[in-house]
Amino acid sequence: MTRFETAFAKGPALVCFITAGDGDTAANLDALVEGGADVIELGMPFTDPMADGPAIQEANLRSLAKGTRTADIFRMAGEFRQRHPHVPLVLMGYANPMTIRGPEWFAIECAKAGVDGVICVDIPPEEDAELGPALRTAGVSLIRLATPTTDAARLPAVLSGSSGFLYYVSVAGITGMQQAAQASIEQAVSKLKAASDIPVAVGFGVRTPEQASAIAKVADGVVVGSALVDVVKQHGDAAAAPLRELTAALASAVHSVR
Repeated sequence: MTRFETAFAKGPALVCFITAGDGDTAANLDALVEGGADVIELGMPFTDPMADGPAIQEANLRSLAKGTRTADIFRMAGEFRQRHPHVPLVLMGYANPMTIRGPEWFAIECAKAGVDGVICVDIPPEEDAELGPALRTAGVSLIRLATPTTDAARLPAVLSGSSGFLYYVSVAGITGMQQAAQASIEQAVSKLKAASDIPVAVGFGVRTPEQASAIAKVADGVVVGSALVDVVKQHGDAAAAPLRELTAALASAVHSVR
């Protein structure tokens, strides 16, 4: 089984996001795992993070101000893989840093660092050739996004070539600002699961254990990002302990549904 299959086979999985280079990234990644995160998303800082709200925008700027480069992110990923051989690791970001040296270079570096999957926000399925074939050749999952506006006609294109899990963006908006109504999440997840065997993880706007628990009852995974990034903003290089605490509360809420 792949790391993704193992993680989602246990029941609802907690997927945790932080931004690479924001605070003490290695300590923060370890804290997420120790707190019970099943899958880790590591954000690649970018100057124009169009899908992200203020919390992650600010994390990008903090990281870039410290001089974080793509090489640093692959180093962090490779060191994470050595410390945590069984935890799935996803790089999430935007097309420019992923394709500027060519998609094959990026895909090979992902594989060498032990990265399991990639979420590229601004390459739609219609432009799959820009990155998808290179990732699949390297054995790295391309994790696609489905949204409230993804209709039945377009869904097959979103699912084609996608693996690892499907990320359902629960709001027609940016990260961390609002949460969709539970009924709309349930309806959307039901449609997605009927169309594919890929696990469905729900994110955007999930901040509390109570919200996470409700989503875990209907989805295969729950993604939390901005709430964790806010902890890093508040505590800086000393964020590991409070991150572990929040992750543990979220993990308990998600895993209690198993």
